[in-house]
Amino acid sequence: IVTQERETWGKKIDFLLSVIGFAVDLANVWRFPYLCYKKGGGAFLVPYLFFMVIAGMPLFYMELALGQYNREGAAGVWKICPIFKGVGFTVILISLYVGFYYNVIIAWALFYLFSSFSGELPWIHCNNTWNSPNCSDLNSTLLNDTYKTTPALEYFERGVLHLHESSGIDDLGLPRWQLTSCLAVVIVVLYFSLWKGVKTSGKVVWITATMPYVVLTVLLLRGITLPGAIDGIKAYLSVDFLRLCDAQVWIEAATQICFSLGVGFGVLIAFSSYNKFSNNCYRDAIITSSINSLTSFFSGFVIFSFLGYMSHKHNVALDKVATDGPGLVFIIYPEAIATLPGSSVWAVIFFIMLLTLGIDSAMGGMESVITGLTDEFKFLHKHRELFTLFIVVFTFLISLICVTNGGIYVFTLLDHFAAGTSILFGVLIEAIGISWFYGVDRFSDDIQEMIGQRPGLYWRLCWKFVSPCFLLFMVVVSFATFNPPKYGSYYFPAWATMVGWCLSISSMIMVPLYAFYKFCSLPGSFCDVTYAITPETEHHLVERGEVRQFTVRSHHTSSHRTAKQTRLQQFNG
Repeated sequence: IVTQERETWGKKIDFLLSVIGFAVDLANVWRFPYLCYKKGGGAFLVPYLFFMVIAGMPLFYMELALGQYNREGAAGVWKICPIFKGVGFTVILISLYVGFYYNVIIAWALFYLFSSFSGELPWIHCNNTWNSPNCSDLNSTLLNDTYKTTPALEYFERGVLHLHESSGIDDLGLPRWQLTSCLAVVIVVLYFSLWKGVKTSGKVVWITATMPYVVLTVLLLRGITLPGAIDGIKAYLSVDFLRLCDAQVWIEAATQICFSLGVGFGVLIAFSSYNKFSNNCYRDAIITSSINSLTSFFSGFVIFSFLGYMSHKHNVALDKVATDGPGLVFIIYPEAIATLPGSSVWAVIFFIMLLTLGIDSAMGGMESVITGLTDEFKFLHKHRELFTLFIVVFTFLISLICVTNGGIYVFTLLDHFAAGTSILFGVLIEAIGISWFYGVDRFSDDIQEMIGQRPGLYWRLCWKFVSPCFLLFMVVVSFATFNPPKYGSYYFPAWATMVGWCLSISSMIMVPLYAFYKFCSLPGSFCDVTYAITPETEHHLVERGEVRQFTVRSHHTSSHRTAKQTRLQQFNG
């Protein structure tokens, strides 16, 4: 075994900003505030905080500790229980799939940013080449008129996406050169942020992770001065406790927790693997997950101050302007900004925020793939810069399908299937592997050795019982409440939905495939699972018949101590 010192973060703050930058993404701005408004206002915080405490934080803590102790990427950490290594490849694949379409959102934001450097924003009037006869200027727009469309909507769908030139997902056309150029710029930025590992990415996040907070604060100060803003904020916070009797509210809160913290992408494992061994990952988990939730809540004030203003300006109910997803940040919000004095300046500020929100989340996803594979396949480690180039170019080439005329349909399909049920399944298997096969007690010993403090009973109960049950419930719910994807009034053909499910299954199937491979390749008979569920550092004890998983013996403890002494060594899977 060759001892090799692992690279570490330049400063502790580099790690914290990277985790915060990854976890705080566009969904914090475009999903949480809308959910809160639609699902009971302030009352929605009850199920949200409940699920955060019983599942979100424990799983966040678990991933940080897992990566920091084993000092490997998402696949390599499973040397502690080899049969589960497939889940490492599952989360790496999911991160790769998400990169195929997530970078496109950043490219849209960059396109809008360039468009904002003009005397007059291009989504104010209907006198542009891309506008249709149905377009109605902002000054005369009636948002409740079914037959009219706003300049902002037409700019996004016709001026940027050229969606009107596609009849559906089976009529994509060629990539648009403007969006392709923006996508290329995003890819170049990602490459030079990642090519030298955490030494470079840890410096980039000083800008990308802090800028959104500066911009959100500036936008809030501007937003609350607008007429109708206070009404918007009141609607955001209005408490309707009767909504807590609605099961859908609890399901939405649980879903938001699952996806907003960034657990299950392998990113937290990758980032924490570059920590110093004695770093207090418990404190980090509490701080970063709390900041993520507070950011979601804070961004709601920014969003709803402007939505309240739009509602007041057009004299329509807030429901008519409130929306979530890309439509909020690329249609509704730009439309609100366009009515302000100095609108170009506000547009530049807003789209810089979107860019920085997206870039560090995309960096995290790619780092998960790069770290996960370079740690697992050592020959790649020597050529990290070249491998990083390969990953970003490969991602760019696949992403081109999302910048065609009908690219939004592919985008919607990927968004629906790439990280839905599959990521819930991945985290469920991860939790079972650590809590039930590796063992909560052993995992707690590992944490105690790192930070000098054993996790309390609460955390151990959550890891062993509460979180796995919560995740199992979420997997069942995601199947039971499945709705086929659609974009606006366009419904996808059956074959497209099948392709989506194949994409989702392709990552999940890594778990049973790798388990089968491990059963067949390990010593002993096919039915001898002892090797498959015992840490690789203790396989020599299995040969002597001295270790049985789930049984504590004196030699078991000493062997565990021996394994701890070699923690900085790199083991081949």
